[in-house]
Parts: sequence; C-alpha cells; structure tokens
Amino acid sequence: PDRITPSEFAAEWKWDGIRVQLAAAGDTRRIYTRTGDDISLAFPDVIESIDFSGTLDGELLIRSPGGGVAAFNELQQRLNRKAVSGRELAARPAFIRAYDILLDDGEDLRGLTFAKRRKRLETFVVSRHLPRLDLSPLVPFTSSAELEGLRCSPPTPEIEGLMLKRWDAPYIAGRPAGLWYKWKKDPFLLDAVLMYAQRGHGRRSSYHSDFTFGLWRTRDGAEELTPVGKAYFGFTDEELLLLDKYVRDNTFERFGPVRSVVANRDKGLVLEVAFDGVQRSPRHKSGVAMRFPRIHRIRWDKPAADAD
Repeated sequence: PDRITPSEFAAEWKWDGIRVQLAAAGDTRRIYTRTGDDISLAFPDVIESIDFSGTLDGELLIRSPGGGVAAFNELQQRLNRKAVSGRELAARPAFIRAYDILLDDGEDLRGLTFAKRRKRLETFVVSRHLPRLDLSPLVPFTSSAELEGLRCSPPTPEIEGLMLKRWDAPYIAGRPAGLWYKWKKDPFLLDAVLMYAQRGHGRRSSYHSDFTFGLWRTRDGAEELTPVGKAYFGFTDEELLLLDKYVRDNTFERFGPVRSVVANRDKGLVLEVAFDGVQRSPRHKSGVAMRFPRIHRIRWDKPAADAD
C-alpha cells in the first residue's frame, strides 16, 4: 500500500458482479465472461440496447429498485439461462458498468496507456446515453492511508473493495503482474467444523480436498451441526496431505464419493473459514449461502465444541 500514489495509480470501486466483455460489430452483439462463455441469451435487455461498434470491459450488474446496484444474488438468478421471461427482465434489469475500452469502431486501443483509454472510454459512454451502460467512476485519493480507509469502508455493501490500475498500463490479455491490482475488503471469518469430504479433480484426484463444514445450532433443545458451506482451496499442498489423512482416519460413513467425518462436541476438526458475504438461500438446509468460502486456517488446536 505504501507504494500506491495517485500519480502512478488510478483507483476504482470493485463491484460484486461478474466481469465481462461487451463486444459489438455490425449485427453481431455478444457478452462474454472471463472464461470465454457467451452469456448473451441470458441478458437480452443489455444486448438490445447496444447501438455501437466496439468492445468494452466492465462489470455485469443488476439495477436495484432504488436505482443503485442490487446484491449478487439477484444477478445469480439470471445467470446460466437460455431464456428470460419478461417478468424476470422487469424484476431484475441488467446493465454493464464500463471499466475499459479495447476497440472503438474498429480502432484497437489496447496498446494505449490506461490514462488515454480512460479518456476515450469517458467520451464513448457519456456521448451515447445508453440505459444499460454506465461509467465506472474513479475514486479520488491523496495517499495510500486514505485509500485503505476507503477500501475498508466502501459506501455500499455491493462493493467488494478497490481496483488499482497503473496509469501507464496497456491492456494485456490474461493476468499480467504489476499492472492491475485487486484490493478487496478484509474477509469475514468464522470457525466451522469439518463434516464431509470428497476427492478433488486433476492432480488432487487421489486426495480429499473438497470440504463441507458446519456451524452449531440449537434445535429441539439440543445442539447440532448444520452444513453452511463448502471449500476446496486456501490450504497448502502440505496441509492437503494432513487434511486427507485426517479424513481417512476419521471416516465413519460413506455415501458414494462423499465421506462423513466424525464431528461432534467431543471430537472434530475446526476450520477457520474466510468468506466475502452471505445471503439467504432456500436451496441449502441452513437457509444461507456463502460467497467465496475458502479455508483460512486449520485449527488443530481448537475443540469442536468451541466452533461458532
């Protein structure tokens, strides 16, 4: 943070949506995710509003009834659909908050510095007055200390933190180091108990690396563990070996690929779990779903009875 100065870096809010590229040329209009998936069919309201030729980088979001940004859960209701009803379009209107511009009417702008691309983007967005497109505002700051305060206390909960971009950076594909930085809010933490485990995929296929964890709740006068989430990253390769051994040594039941691990007040493994948020979910037994859960620390020292 001490190296972040307003002369070298621009700052923008990092919104809790999904990163996309909006591409249009002639009669072809598409929305692509970071993995190259075409999700245009799920967002016809955005596609139909396009009246330009170019490619933009931005965040796909849902407009809240008050005119702000709705929670990620609202966006999730429209993802992975091949058709969207008129009722759904009206209840969850989508839009794109533009971060960057790659092409403008056939002109390739990726080699320009971010400072120059930003000016082109501002002109591009402001001159068109499109209802499904707006401009990601820059966040002014004078020092890294001020910026850290903004990161920790953003103006709305739909902001995950900050994006920091070098003013002199070109637009480069992939994940180049040293040009853009994601500086998210500190995660929430809780202590949960390991309940179930599954083997992973690829090089982890021989190890149990997918872990379901639960929290204590009182039901009918007795305390029980209720699953609240699943995580499969956040630990080192050395810790994976220890976790796999623990699962094998403490399995008491199997359901296909799933192993049930001993988890009660007298015995159980506590995992300190980090997550970015929580929302209501009728699909889960607990009634909630966690946002980006990951294992922050393995609490070998903590009794299961002391978990949250």
